[in-house]
Amino acid sequence: MGLIFAVDFDGTLCENAWPDIGKPNGYILRYLIQARKEGHKLILWTMREGELLSQAIEWCKAQGLEFDAVNDNLPEMQSFYGNNPRKVFANYYIDDHNAFGVGHKPPVLGRKK
Repeated sequence: MGLIFAVDFDGTLCENAWPDIGKPNGYILRYLIQARKEGHKLILWTMREGELLSQAIEWCKAQGLEFDAVNDNLPEMQSFYGNNPRKVFANYYIDDHNAFGVGHKPPVLGRKK
């Protein structure tokens, strides 16, 4: 398995206009679409629930971005650890409050795993 990215929605995949959906953040969308094409796993990790969450998922699909899990751990990680804790496991957490973490750059894509 490649890397696992947990990515926020509002202020990250799109401009923050909550509860509406803002303009797309093309850079992050393109990066994550490419990451998934390369076999990396994506988790949508957002505070949205119910209808607002459904709207966000559909918006992402319309942008060409789909996820391997939504607000949950990947099934293979649940199996590996033998449980499903509330904390979502990922190698990278992409959020408007950290954007790959202070002083860190996103991993370079396109290299063989």
